[in-house]
Amino acid sequence: MHIPDLQTLRPSPARDRVEILDQTRLPHARVTVSLATATDAAQAIRTMQVRGAPLIGATAAFGLALALRGDASERSLAEAHALLLAARPTAVNLRWALDRVRVRVAPLATPKRASAAWDEAQAIAGEDIATNRALGEHGLRVIETLVAQKEQPLQILTHCNAGALATLGWGTATAPIYLAHGAGIPLHVWVSETRPRLQGARLTAWELRAHGVPHTLIVDAAGAALMRQRRVDLVLVGADRVTRNGDVCNKIGTYEKALAARDNAVPMYAAVPSTTIDWTLADGDDVPIEERDAAEVLVPGGEPIAPDGTHVANPAFDITPGRLLTGLITERGVCAATSAGLAALFPEHAHG
Repeated sequence: MHIPDLQTLRPSPARDRVEILDQTRLPHARVTVSLATATDAAQAIRTMQVRGAPLIGATAAFGLALALRGDASERSLAEAHALLLAARPTAVNLRWALDRVRVRVAPLATPKRASAAWDEAQAIAGEDIATNRALGEHGLRVIETLVAQKEQPLQILTHCNAGALATLGWGTATAPIYLAHGAGIPLHVWVSETRPRLQGARLTAWELRAHGVPHTLIVDAAGAALMRQRRVDLVLVGADRVTRNGDVCNKIGTYEKALAARDNAVPMYAAVPSTTIDWTLADGDDVPIEERDAAEVLVPGGEPIAPDGTHVANPAFDITPGRLLTGLITERGVCAATSAGLAALFPEHAHG
C-alpha cells in the first residue's frame, strides 16, 4: 500500500534548509514554509506550524543540524539544543531527537559535525516511517479481531490528529486505519473536533478525506454519547508522552474519552511509537503540561467569544491513567498499559 505521506517535512538536497507544510493554514490552503535556522525550526514548533510528537522531534533534529552548519562549536550546540528543547515542553520526542543528534556529533571535530547531524536527522525521519508502518500492522490485527465480531463497518473514534500530518508518514493512530482501509476492511471514523485548535476538524478530517477514508466530524462532547448509544466499536488515539507505568499524556480531552470508553465497555488503545515513551518518568503526574495562550480559547476564529477580562485556563494536554486503556499499540506489538506490559516489549528499559 502507498505510504500516506503528506510531505510534512522535506529536507533540501543542499542541506541548507527544510521545507515544512504549514499546518496552521490547513485545510483551506496548502502552504510550505522554508526553515533555514534553528530559530526558524523553534518558531515553527512553538506556533504549531509543525505539530505531532514524531514530527516535532524530526523537525528539531534538522533544526540542530542547521545550527551546526553555521557554527559547530560547543557553545552553538548547547544554545541551539536549549532553544529547540524549550519550544514545546510536553512531547518527549523533542528531547529524544535533540539528545540523539547531540550524542552523535559531540565526539566529532567541529568540521564534521554539521554533516553528521544532518545524517542523523535524516535517519530519525526515515525510522519514523518504518516505525509507524510496523505499529500500523499490529494495530491492524486489533481491527481485524473486532471486525470479525460484527457485520457492519467498524466504527472508530479518534481525537486530535495522530495522523500522517503528525509524523513523516502513516501516522500513529491512523496507521492501522489506513492499512485496514487499504485492505478493504469496512470502517468509519468519528473525528472529534478537538478544541481549542480544532486539530481533528482541520487536520484529521482533511487527511482522511485525502485518502478516501469514510468519516464524520463530531463536536468533542458527542463522543461519550455515541459510545453510550453503541455507535463506537473502538477508540484509537495517539500520545505525546507515555510514562513507564503506561500512563498516557495526549491532547486535552483524551481522559474524558477514556472515562466514557471504560463506562461503556468500548476498547481504547493509544498508538505509541517507542520514541514517545519516557522511561525516566514513573507516572503521568510527573509530566509537564503545556499551558498555551488564552487567545486560542477566547478568539478561535478571529472574533472574541467571551466577555472582556475573562480569565482562561488552556492546558494543551491531559493524563489518561493506563488502567483506563485496553492497551498500547507499539512497533513491537500490543501490550497492557502497565509497567509490566511495557517491560515485556522493551526489556532493555525494564529497570527504567
